[in-house]
Amino acid sequence: MTAESPELPLAAAFPDADREQWQRLVEGVLRKSGVTEASGAAAEDALATDLQDGIRIRPLYTAEDGAAAPGHPGFPPFVRAGRPEGSTVAGWDVRQRHVHTDPRQANASVLADLENGVTSVWLTVGDGGVPVSGLEQALQGVYLDLAAVVLDAGADFAAAAEELLRLYTASGAPLGEAAGCLGADPLGLLARTGDDAKLRLQLESAARLAGRCAAEAPGLRALAVDALPYHEAGGSAAEELGTSLATGVGYLRQLTGAGLGIDDACRQLEFRYAATADQFLTIAKLRAARRLWARVAEVCGASPAAAAQRQHAVTSTVMMTRRDPWVNMLRTTVAGLSAGVGGAEAVTVLPFDAALGLPDAFARRIARNTQSVLLEESHLSKVIDPAGGSWYVESLTDELARAAWAWFQEIEGAGGQAAALRSGMIAGRLAETWQRRTDDLARRREPITGVSEFPHLAEPPVHREPAPAPIGGGLPRVRRDDAYERLRSRSDAHLAASGARPKVFLAALGPVAAHTARLSFAANLFQAGGIETVQEDGPVDAESVAEAFARSGARTACLCASDAVYGEQATAVAAALKSAGAVRVHLAGKPGERREEFTAAGVDSFVFAGCDAVEVLSSALDVMEVA
Repeated sequence: MTAESPELPLAAAFPDADREQWQRLVEGVLRKSGVTEASGAAAEDALATDLQDGIRIRPLYTAEDGAAAPGHPGFPPFVRAGRPEGSTVAGWDVRQRHVHTDPRQANASVLADLENGVTSVWLTVGDGGVPVSGLEQALQGVYLDLAAVVLDAGADFAAAAEELLRLYTASGAPLGEAAGCLGADPLGLLARTGDDAKLRLQLESAARLAGRCAAEAPGLRALAVDALPYHEAGGSAAEELGTSLATGVGYLRQLTGAGLGIDDACRQLEFRYAATADQFLTIAKLRAARRLWARVAEVCGASPAAAAQRQHAVTSTVMMTRRDPWVNMLRTTVAGLSAGVGGAEAVTVLPFDAALGLPDAFARRIARNTQSVLLEESHLSKVIDPAGGSWYVESLTDELARAAWAWFQEIEGAGGQAAALRSGMIAGRLAETWQRRTDDLARRREPITGVSEFPHLAEPPVHREPAPAPIGGGLPRVRRDDAYERLRSRSDAHLAASGARPKVFLAALGPVAAHTARLSFAANLFQAGGIETVQEDGPVDAESVAEAFARSGARTACLCASDAVYGEQATAVAAALKSAGAVRVHLAGKPGERREEFTAAGVDSFVFAGCDAVEVLSSALDVMEVA
């Protein structure tokens, strides 16, 4: 630089890079990993990841991949935020859920939460919650003019809403200042129960509530458009969005048919979505939901002021695990962060032990403090749409919105949400989606930390008081850990009956460098099924393996080594194990051309990355239980 020359930015000192240069670097990395045929765009494609809904995530996004302009925060299509200020003024609404059936217990937990950072209450009432007659006791001491109340009352929504409105009046708080949601959701109830006998009457009752709220309590929303039943039945992100749109449209038809204006009808809906540990997918889902609903409202004739979707995001129950539940704290932290970044007005972080029963005080404290850290220490709400401008997020938002809109059109073409639920169309689609995901889970293409990956068999079980049984009869409720939970329960039963868990002997062959990788893989795999792994301090061979196997106390074994060592020792060691009484011998790795040779020597099955781990573990337990 000279005094005469203008100061240049640092980036100007480096040459511009283009996509082709980056692809050539990728080719070099792939060659080192054994992929030699991929070059150019094919090299880039080799690093892509397939999601549900036909969405493919590429490893690199540039300005060329950007979607249509998302607009400004608080203005149609509301991709960037439902309000111009986003959550920057007071943060989002920290909303905690309460499922106690005893009004006194519910009241104690409600007050504890409100005194320690929670800003609104989500209360289960009626079947599976506090009785409607106990609502007053459950809310005793709550300042109804300060804390918003959200009801989840199922079929009792009308009675619960009337009781809450009575409590507002009795408290002396102006009804016009009341905030929250009365939770009427007849179509969501149909999805949960499969019972449509009273659907017409429930829709009419919900419309009456909406009319009353619009006239007397504009801060209250009468209806919840709850997409959780579809997520919890195994639906994808686009399927969750599409069903929520169809439900919302069904409610708009009902409300406007009852005489409510389209703007007032839109303002009576609060949308509820699941937030998962897939950070970017959750962010994109919430942004896409606002864009899609803005289009629906526009077509219906709503003004821009009424077209913004109000969102309540809830951390997913599908992702929560019953084994090693402490890891759920990490999952809900990422999900809560994603919900806030995605622009949800209200966020519920479920306690880490919610899958085990009624959460204890510690778990509720961690859940609410998770949000306090995100808001007060990380200052997450101080930026409007933090993900905005990311070519990846904008592209993912656009792709997800298009997939969801196509599904919404299918539902509308089938006669609307109620008709699609009655016909089984929605249930069938969700079941197909969940079956594909179940296969990914079984093959560990979608890993579950602490369950299918890195399980801890010595972890003491966590016990909680049983929670009220959720209403059922309609769409199923699934969890990612279902298959592995069944395997672990079988292991627990074996432990209770015999005093020890099922065991497998890991036969490490050759030097450490030759067997470490597959030894670690096999240990991780078998422990995911509750099968304890036993091994010698050093490697074994055909002469020493029989004695080592006898010392292990196991009835099955797994060979672990490199392909080269297998070629030298696998047949002899497998034969020795069979002679020593092993009822099943596994080999860690793909057999390739030597399958018949290994099988003839006594190898019964091959375990490798991408194999059906659930099937392997289930059949292994079958042998151990018979033995």
